[in-house]
Amino acid sequence: MKQIKLRENVFIPEIGFGTWKLEDQELAKNSVLFALQLGYRHIDTAMSYGNEEAIGQAIKESGIPRSEIFLTTKLSNDFRGRDATFRAFEQSLQRLQTDYVDLFLIHWPSPKKYRDHYKELNNETYKAMEELYFLGKIKALGVSNFLIHHLEELSTQVPVSVNQIEFHPYFTDWETIEYCQKHNMTIEAYSPLGRGQILKDPVIIKMAEKYQKSTAQICIKYALQNNIVPLPKSQTTKRIQENLNVFDFEISEEDIQILKSLNKDDGKIGSHPDYADF
Repeated sequence: MKQIKLRENVFIPEIGFGTWKLEDQELAKNSVLFALQLGYRHIDTAMSYGNEEAIGQAIKESGIPRSEIFLTTKLSNDFRGRDATFRAFEQSLQRLQTDYVDLFLIHWPSPKKYRDHYKELNNETYKAMEELYFLGKIKALGVSNFLIHHLEELSTQVPVSVNQIEFHPYFTDWETIEYCQKHNMTIEAYSPLGRGQILKDPVIIKMAEKYQKSTAQICIKYALQNNIVPLPKSQTTKRIQENLNVFDFEISEEDIQILKSLNKDDGKIGSHPDYADF
């Protein structure tokens, strides 16, 4: 698997294993353990997922050196400002059984609780993350669900390396993607399979038949060929394995354009970053 160089001279594997909705601790642990055994070396979690402890245990039981695993977690919406960020981050480290994370993200830019003064708190929070970066506890800094105006409102000493956003053939925010890529920010794609909805699309089914691949593999390859790091999630061993088996084919440029044409005005599944009700 190719490693993508982030601006801090940190390397991120080009496919990650997503863990959203893996709330059952045993299931989360076993899913991550199986993914690691298969060859995944990039695990994505968040405080709000409630499974950091299980993931830490899976990494420990895998026997794989911590230095070989790229581990991401995210600051939940309950925590903003310097002291709260430090406190929450240390709790994450304890749950994950590690003394550093490879990537730490602000999960949402404008939580409902802080919406009237989110800009000030985002800057204070990011400065705390920079302190943790200089202490060596975070290898790369990033954000999630940030639109262009959120990024431009952020004052940084250590530039944002990663923006994790929703991306799949039914929803592609090309404006944000192009802005980030122009400013040397890597885009990560959550819900690259559209939470399963797009896998029954007749256009994607036909394309999967053409390439003799699954519809999920088409969607994952679509992200990769747009220089985006997909974070597919599954709790099924067959699909966990299948999602990694995408390096033996290329989607033609003509077919990439067909997939781009599936983008819809109402294709977004997740909440809007400015108006999320949490």
